Amino acid sequence: MNMTLAFAIALVLNLIVKISLMTRQNKCVLTNRAQVPKAFESTITLVAHQKAADYTLAKSKIAFWDLFLETLVIVGWTLLGGINWLNQALVSWLGLGLIEETVFILAFVFISGLINLPLSWIQTFVVEERFGFNKLTLKLWITDMIKGVALGLVLGVPLIALILWLMDAGGANWWLKAWGAMVAFQLLMIWIAPTFLMPLFNKFTPLNDDTLKERIASLMERSGFKAKGFFVMDGSKRSAHSNAFFTGFGNSKRVVFFDTLLEQLSADEMEAVLAHELGHFKHKHLLKMIAINFCLSLLGFAILGYLSQQAWFFTGMGITPNFQGFTPSGNNALALILFTLVTPLVTFMSTPISSWRSRVQEFEADAYATSHTPAEHLESALTKLYKDNASTLTPDPWYAAFYYSHPPATERLARMRA
Repeated sequence: MNMTLAFAIALVLNLIVKISLMTRQNKCVLTNRAQVPKAFESTITLVAHQKAADYTLAKSKIAFWDLFLETLVIVGWTLLGGINWLNQALVSWLGLGLIEETVFILAFVFISGLINLPLSWIQTFVVEERFGFNKLTLKLWITDMIKGVALGLVLGVPLIALILWLMDAGGANWWLKAWGAMVAFQLLMIWIAPTFLMPLFNKFTPLNDDTLKERIASLMERSGFKAKGFFVMDGSKRSAHSNAFFTGFGNSKRVVFFDTLLEQLSADEMEAVLAHELGHFKHKHLLKMIAINFCLSLLGFAILGYLSQQAWFFTGMGITPNFQGFTPSGNNALALILFTLVTPLVTFMSTPISSWRSRVQEFEADAYATSHTPAEHLESALTKLYKDNASTLTPDPWYAAFYYSHPPATERLARMRA
């Protein structure tokens, strides 16, 4: 099949599936907006239920425009000649070579980020603001953006340059060496994120509730788990949403609670939420996820290694490779960018598999939590989190099966009670 035709079919199929699922979700949420599900009639008010429905529908509108913009951008970059224009402009300025290719990728990322900026602003300062979740000031939003760009340049530019260099000088098996470099980089990020990167954006203070600390320490001792410490993150300066998580690995593991979570939950409920997170570690969900991602990225690099040598991959996407005719050298940045644009169109259909795997892991973590703490504590904690985060209780089954990384609320609580 012609590459251009295959690309167009993949783009259209993605649009059809995404819009169909989005439409089903909106219809289901709207249809059930007037009635709280029976499982939550005693714990969730109709007002809270309707707020969750309206919040879901508002986010869906943003998602629709994001999908529309994303499709236009992909077509603009490829078939309408955006990548060609940017590449030729930089080649005429810098000439062919590692510097031009690195700048090319940075320019592509920067322009793509600028295009997405208005919707990001609307999501934060219109939708999140309307429903009382946004705590960001414009100053902090801009500061976060500047920090993110700076961090991306410091950490990302050396990695991009290394991969481009390996593509050019690494021989026939360059993709294997590049994959090794990527794995090493990701492991480094996991190790340094808790102590060096995350504190650049949030303040982490030791948990000072002695009673809660004792209960948590006792739970962790029973579970055979050790962490470097318990910390509270000032998530409230950005959002009213709440969460708890483990971060890091080895000796850098730490337990982190959003300050908003401490305000919302009782000590019993906090212990149950932590037991759920411990369940993820006991079942080695994080390690399994990392291993799967590494295997998939190896496959991705192998495919990229093949496609980067095929002229039809470039011309079929409306891209003219560097040099007259086709020579792999000099087209590495083009290959990387095209691969990042095409891959989501192909892998999108595997989303239900990864979502299903994640939901299975959530059930396993719930089961672990209810074996170490009373089930009613986890149930009440989850109910509060559904309410306070305005999570819809009535998702469309198909939409949930395709996208949800956590089981729908009714299904999750029914499993817990059983």
